[in-house]
Amino acid sequence: MPPLAEGFTDRPDTAGGLADVLVPGSAVALVPNPATAESLPNWPRACGKTQIAALIAESLWRSNGIDGLIWISATNRAAVMSGFVQASVAATGLEPTGTADSVAIRFASWLAETRQPWLVVLDDLAEAVDLSGLWPEGPAGRLLITSPRPVPAVGRPGTRVIPIGFFSAREALNGLHERLSVNPVQRQGAIDLVETLGREPLALGQASAAVASSNLTCRDYRDLFIQRRDEIWASADEIPSSAMVTWVLCLERAESLLPSPSIRLTLVFLALLDGHGVPGAVFGTRALIAYLGDVATPYPAAADPRQVWDVLLAIERSGLIDINRDVTPPTVLMNSALQTAIRLAAPAEIQEPAARAAARALLEVWPADEPVPWAAASLRANAASLLDSAIDALWDEGCHPLLLRVGRSLDEARLTGPAVDFWQDLAARCDAKLTPGHPDALEVAARLAAAYLTAGNADEAIQWYQRVLADRTRELAPGHPAIVAARVSLAQALIMAREPADAVTVMLHAVDEYEQSQGDGHPETLSARDELASAYQAAGDYAAAGRLLARSLADRERLQGPRDALTMATRDRLAAVCLAEGKVKDAISQYKRVLSDREKVLGRAHPDTIATAASLSAAYQAAGRMPAAMQFAERCCADSERVLGPDHADTLARLASLAYLYYAVGRVGDAVRLLHDVAGRCERVLPYRHPLTQAVRQGLLNMGEA
Repeated sequence: MPPLAEGFTDRPDTAGGLADVLVPGSAVALVPNPATAESLPNWPRACGKTQIAALIAESLWRSNGIDGLIWISATNRAAVMSGFVQASVAATGLEPTGTADSVAIRFASWLAETRQPWLVVLDDLAEAVDLSGLWPEGPAGRLLITSPRPVPAVGRPGTRVIPIGFFSAREALNGLHERLSVNPVQRQGAIDLVETLGREPLALGQASAAVASSNLTCRDYRDLFIQRRDEIWASADEIPSSAMVTWVLCLERAESLLPSPSIRLTLVFLALLDGHGVPGAVFGTRALIAYLGDVATPYPAAADPRQVWDVLLAIERSGLIDINRDVTPPTVLMNSALQTAIRLAAPAEIQEPAARAAARALLEVWPADEPVPWAAASLRANAASLLDSAIDALWDEGCHPLLLRVGRSLDEARLTGPAVDFWQDLAARCDAKLTPGHPDALEVAARLAAAYLTAGNADEAIQWYQRVLADRTRELAPGHPAIVAARVSLAQALIMAREPADAVTVMLHAVDEYEQSQGDGHPETLSARDELASAYQAAGDYAAAGRLLARSLADRERLQGPRDALTMATRDRLAAVCLAEGKVKDAISQYKRVLSDREKVLGRAHPDTIATAASLSAAYQAAGRMPAAMQFAERCCADSERVLGPDHADTLARLASLAYLYYAVGRVGDAVRLLHDVAGRCERVLPYRHPLTQAVRQGLLNMGEA
């Protein structure tokens, strides 16, 4: 949550009574007052909505009115989903499994059911579509939205839309007095200054900061303001807004505190990033230091990171940024309206080097591995802001590595929907900006195909993998690993699209290429054989699949060891093929071995171990050994509920299987009760018309239950 601005006070006149409106079960949206927008024709809207939301959130939290506070800078759907995943872990104590989309949907369901009072704040939500399927609601919860849109298009029926305008005279004066409490003498002329500035929140905040960091009084500042406003007006078509003038005076104040060209360069740098929070690590990067060091100045702006922070402190004292010191390292915040104004004022020859420096700086601090799905959410948000404001500057030498890193981060975070959208946009830009066959275009096409496959859109994945394979075959030598990898991916998409015969043909070619280029025992050759076995299995040729997997298992045990992760995975696949082929005894033997190995290596609580226990239960049931089947089914359901959560899709599928098992052994009442419970949860947490929901409903009908 952003800190409250220094000197910020309550707004009883222009936002009073919000606490009475924001009651449990309600949704409130704060939007700009249309009259405010009309009064600022040459300046982006800034009415203090975020600060009002922060004050309400902090008040509810400190008064113990809520048990959970979730603040999300909701600038796009990926940001909303990342925030929900992080909140889900904090609220439920369960590590996220599956896609971020599914985790976020389950968390929205948790919000609807929990009795713990909560508040979700979605700051800067521009489009309601970003909340599709994720709308936070529930009898114990409150939803507070701020939006830059001046129309009530951010909510849905039942949302209370409240327009927020400028300060009242009393509010403006209170804020100015609070900010100048250290030296009350500086308040002289405060009333006149408030009216001259039109009570604009941003202008008053900047003016009070400039006065507080100087020896000026409000009267002195007003004289400077009028002089500078008239100068700007003389060269403009219309009178400038107050905030347009105050930020120019703030800039001059910052440069008087620290005379250096680095002040302006740093402001342009910040204006291209996410104003909700630029990570402090960015300001110690070699990229930023080199960018500032290119300026010839007596002040060694880029000698070390401490001097970069000197620049930031001077900018903060002048009122152009806020530094959140509640986190380590501190983050830097800048008002979005001010960012827009700086971008409009800075010429392209200034913005383009800043954009390239920002891209390099983000790459420099981006972790090679993201241990948790939300680890890079702030970096993704800053990259998104950079792409929105200066995308063309990142194509000078092909597709900038930052663009690829953003897409990979979305993939790694399992943000499947946003990942597809991102790679689609990037692929279109590659087609427009790069020559055919450019390596960057090939990589982006492959990433888009993989994103489609992960999202379950097999038909689109096939088309893109075919394009990738054609391009790779044209550009690379026969047998190149990239060509074979494209064949394997294409085969996976064909299996998902229920075209296993074509998948077998593609994989036979891939295995042959691997065997010729890598040799029989190479890990990639073994993996290709496993994929060929999957294609045979999908095509119903279980005998061929079993032979391949048995050969691959023997090679893996010899080369990698019996408890290597890939060895265990191959044994698990072989057990599944044996079960499908009717070799139930062999399937049970292999599943028991896999379960034992995974328990020893991974532990009983690992999702793979739980999945193997479920498979072993199914094998025992196929063999008619119902007590053993029941034992492992109940065990895996209990473990799945504990580890994955009671509403996880895998947990629900296993509970449904347990219900069918109860029915098979004559425990009809238990079966019906469990299946009814599963059906209700499926309808609550899974997408509309999900196959599992339909299967469970059909199961109830088969049991004679509606």
